[in-house]
Amino acid sequence: MAGLTEPVTARPVPGTVEVDAPGIHLAIHGLGKSFGATRALDAVSVDILAGRVHALVGENGAGKSTLGKIIAGVYQQDQGELVLRGQPVAFHSPRAALDRGIALVAQEVALVPRLTVAENIVLGAEPRRASFIDRRGTKATFERLVAETGFDLQADDRVDRLPVAKQQQVEILRALARSADLVVLDEPTAALSAREVDQLHRIVRTLARSGRTVVLVSHFLREVLELADTVTVLRDGRVVRTDPTADETEASLIAAMLGRSIGRAYPGKRLPPEDAATVLDIRDVAAPGVATATLSVRAGEIVGLAGLIGAGRSELVRAIYGAVPSSGGSITIGEGAGPATPRAAVRAGVAMIPESRKDQGLMLRRPVRENVSLTALPDMSRLGLVDRGQERRAVRTSLERTAGTTATELPAAALSGGNQQKLLFARALLTRPRLLIADEPTRGVDIGAKRDLYELLAELAGSGVGVLLISNEMEEILGLAHRVVVMRGGSVVGELAGEGMTEGAILAAMFGSESAA
Repeated sequence: MAGLTEPVTARPVPGTVEVDAPGIHLAIHGLGKSFGATRALDAVSVDILAGRVHALVGENGAGKSTLGKIIAGVYQQDQGELVLRGQPVAFHSPRAALDRGIALVAQEVALVPRLTVAENIVLGAEPRRASFIDRRGTKATFERLVAETGFDLQADDRVDRLPVAKQQQVEILRALARSADLVVLDEPTAALSAREVDQLHRIVRTLARSGRTVVLVSHFLREVLELADTVTVLRDGRVVRTDPTADETEASLIAAMLGRSIGRAYPGKRLPPEDAATVLDIRDVAAPGVATATLSVRAGEIVGLAGLIGAGRSELVRAIYGAVPSSGGSITIGEGAGPATPRAAVRAGVAMIPESRKDQGLMLRRPVRENVSLTALPDMSRLGLVDRGQERRAVRTSLERTAGTTATELPAAALSGGNQQKLLFARALLTRPRLLIADEPTRGVDIGAKRDLYELLAELAGSGVGVLLISNEMEEILGLAHRVVVMRGGSVVGELAGEGMTEGAILAAMFGSESAA
């Protein structure tokens, strides 16, 4: 990437300075933004210093992503102004912001599915010879960026055939290909494995060393404390404070985000009885993306399923749920054979929280009520007609238990990410499952909502439900699971419990090494 090794020319001390002082890349003054009756940002003012990593943190709905999107031209503010290197600017589109050196890498990728990786990276800025696209130039740009970042991507792979983590990498390379000197990263590591997170962190540090500026929107407070020079905490659309990260801790950030301190992140573990029945037993199962897998889950037990992205975890649970056919081995739910379809899985007592609530879980334009009752409708119907009164009562009861709300007629899209995730839990509870499969159940939610979901998982296990938990957050696996099963290359390669269930041991199994190093 051109210029990545250039010396940093300005390294001011973090803090509030005058608008025309050297070192300010972007000054934000009195920014306001509303969506209908919802006030997303209220009089937000903050200085983003050049060559620094500036983090924005807050709960879902605090306004951090909205602020990042205004900076990148996705949204336009209702009040206030942006001052870019001393000049007032108004961006009416992401292209206008990009023309001034500002690029956004959003949490939800925005790529052209049928184009190749290399074509997406140069899209809109293709190298040309005369009036024709220079294919060699495109490939050369791709090869240079991949060599500098260390991303494992192939130029000719079609984007729609890549997992989410790889698509995120393409987004990052696309921003870097445009020589952006201010990059907004909105939850960039939410879908990345531990190794890919490390790669991204190296890129962020390199960008800052070269004098470029990074605005990092993240729920991961450890990531913020590790990467950022400065952190701005938002709550209810307002700035709580902006401080050097050296002056902050996870506890202080959480207290600022929530307006209160929060207790221990994970609820206490209650071991299931020794004679607890087995609710899931799979033996030598093969399926698309799964070579061979054997594991079991007992009633009241949380079993963590760990592995790198692409290890086959999501593919395995889809086979258990009947979403894809297995081609070998056996799946037993309770005392019955494994389900052939998701509908049969629900009847057998299996509920599933899918990996992506937006793509696989929710009908965002439909009311909360319809989203929650979806899989339980057969139990609320007579002669093909839904008993609406029974539906409303059941949904309200489930929502009160999981989400603390009874707003059943709002569209799901109107809720924060954390509350959308709770709808999936409310739906699962309606079917009274014996086994809950939770695939990344806390992805993209804030620390307060995470704590609520952890309590829900522990409560379900305490009531005798078996839980099979997939998470890319090692701390989450260790904090919740009674046992950990590790997958690598489509196969189950290890099982850990008790004192042997350590981060080092899990990483060693994930990477196939003798030690975590």
